[in-house]
Amino acid sequence: MSSPALAQPNDAHAKALAINLESSIYGTFAEIGAGQEVARWFLSVGAASGTVAEATSAYDKTISDDIYGAGTRYVSKDRLVAMLNCEYKVLSERLDQERGATTRFFVFADTVATRNYQGTNEQHGWLGLRFQAEPKSQPSQILLHIHLKDSTAVLQQSAIGILGVNLIYAAYHQRSSADEFLASVLEELSLERLEIDVIELTGPAFAGVDSRLWCLHLLRSGQSHGLVFDSAAQVVEPATPLHKRPVLVHSTLHGDAQVSAAVPFDTARRQFLAEGKLCDHQPVTVLALSKRNLEDPNFDNAALLARIEQLTPIATVVVTDYTEGYQAIDYFRRYTAEPIRLIFWISDLVHIMRERVYKSQPGVTLEGLGRLLFTDVTIYVAPMSRAAFAAALGGMLEGGLPEGILRPASGSDFITIDDFFPQPPTEHLFRYLRAAGRILPLQQTPAKAPASPGSGN
Repeated sequence: MSSPALAQPNDAHAKALAINLESSIYGTFAEIGAGQEVARWFLSVGAASGTVAEATSAYDKTISDDIYGAGTRYVSKDRLVAMLNCEYKVLSERLDQERGATTRFFVFADTVATRNYQGTNEQHGWLGLRFQAEPKSQPSQILLHIHLKDSTAVLQQSAIGILGVNLIYAAYHQRSSADEFLASVLEELSLERLEIDVIELTGPAFAGVDSRLWCLHLLRSGQSHGLVFDSAAQVVEPATPLHKRPVLVHSTLHGDAQVSAAVPFDTARRQFLAEGKLCDHQPVTVLALSKRNLEDPNFDNAALLARIEQLTPIATVVVTDYTEGYQAIDYFRRYTAEPIRLIFWISDLVHIMRERVYKSQPGVTLEGLGRLLFTDVTIYVAPMSRAAFAAALGGMLEGGLPEGILRPASGSDFITIDDFFPQPPTEHLFRYLRAAGRILPLQQTPAKAPASPGSGN
């Protein structure tokens, strides 16, 4: 009978040893960029001959290209998949006839960029596992993209080693649910050390599983800060749409597709280009969902994913667990130093001022705006018809707005930023930001503004 420590291992040492002692699991480790940190665990805990067929590291770029093919970035999903394809093919051709009837083959691969000497590089990586759940079965596959947060390369390498061991163990023993799998994969790790922002699951071991739901579970359970969905509503590495590109972003409270479709991205793009900023790439448009969306009791993960699928044809969708706008800006700043333009409806601005100034303290607004606009960030404020403005604020207008915050022009059917008059001391900051060009009117036809609630910070 197996000992309890081996039956339910709860650290990397015990998990690696448990795998080594399981005679049916056998495979290859191919690691680039962070040392052979995962293989090292299996080689050092004992009984490695039961698990390790080969451990390799193709560090030289010419050698790596010769083995896995040229034409891809070295730390990328494409390179990781090329590594898995190559190593699994070699493993199967060499060993299937000899031991395939009783062996569950696997290939673990990673390609990682740890912290350079100056700390100026993007510190991230791709990890993958292709494995047979049963002998002779078609392989299944797990791909992860991670953002590394430890302050030194040595600590980052250590985190990679633990994560890799956890991943292999969870794939064979703890994959029945997102909760069980993720708890096992992140055991002994924390969000302060690394962040997973892509999970892809394919193959018979994950039949019927939508890995995007597992990603949302990861985010909602506090094990990740952000996910990025492309135009096909697939979770992608954040750098794919954001790397070194200007960002035009609207933060949507409810994520209503009809309302989001009215966001004046085209107008904002034209206005940004008219600023004459010298950028190497065209701006990317983003709809940002925040912690409020994740806390909405009307949306479980399936309902939230359905809403995201409605939004992705409109713009790239970024979902984060942040509550403050400047935290979302910091998230974008991981991937781009180019200008960021926030698109607010005038109702957004009033909503923020009402919530921050009149339900809290003016100092909170001063700090929040200061941190939000610290780098090259500008707020574009779009006008709205009176009807759209009232619909957007909904019940907030029942008690009337605080005196002095809004004075619409007499006889006008539209409400613009020129009708906004916050009270002192916020008034002084607002006037300064307008004079400095950090808050600008968006020259949008008011009739196109949304006619139902759906926008906010």
